[in-house]
Amino acid sequence: MRSLLSLFLALILAATLTGCGFHLRGAGSSNLPYKTMHIALPDTADVNIWLQRYINASGSTEIVTDPKAAEAIFQQLGDSRQKTILSVNAQGRVREFRLQLNYTFRVVNQQGQVLVAPNEINLSRDISFDDSNILAKDLEENLLWRDMNSDLVNQIMRRLSIIKPKNPDTEENAE
Repeated sequence: MRSLLSLFLALILAATLTGCGFHLRGAGSSNLPYKTMHIALPDTADVNIWLQRYINASGSTEIVTDPKAAEAIFQQLGDSRQKTILSVNAQGRVREFRLQLNYTFRVVNQQGQVLVAPNEINLSRDISFDDSNILAKDLEENLLWRDMNSDLVNQIMRRLSIIKPKNPDTEENAE
C-alpha cells in the first residue's frame, strides 16, 4: 500500500512539473529561426566548436561551410580576454585575479544586411592565487576560461533563439 501511495505522489509531482512548463536548461530553448547558418570563425576556434555542437544538438538549423548557401551568417565582431590583478596582500604579492571576457557578435544575410544587430556579452570570474600552488591555480584558471566559454555559447544561443531577426528587405522598402 505504501509503494502504491509513493508511486501516486511521484506521478502527481511529475504531472505538476510538466504542467508548469518546467524543462531542463538548454532543452528545447535553442530553436533558431534559420534553416541554414554559416559560422564565420576559424574551425579551431573554441566558440565555433561549441556553437556547432549546440546548433547540431538543437536539430532545427543546419550548419553549412559555404556562406553563399547560408540563410544567416554568424560573425564575431570582437573577442577580448583579460586577466587583471584584483587584490594584493601586505607583501605586495597577488592574492586574486579577475578574468574578463568581452564578446561581440552579429548575424547577417548573404548580402551583408544585418539580421541581428551587434550584441555584446561580458563575463567575469574572480580567482584566488597562491604562490605555493602555481600548477593547481593554473589548472583552475583554465577550467574557469572553459566554463566562461560554455557560458558564452549558452548566452549566444539564448539570444539567437529569442531575438526575432529583422527582415532587411521590408525595412529598405519602408524608407
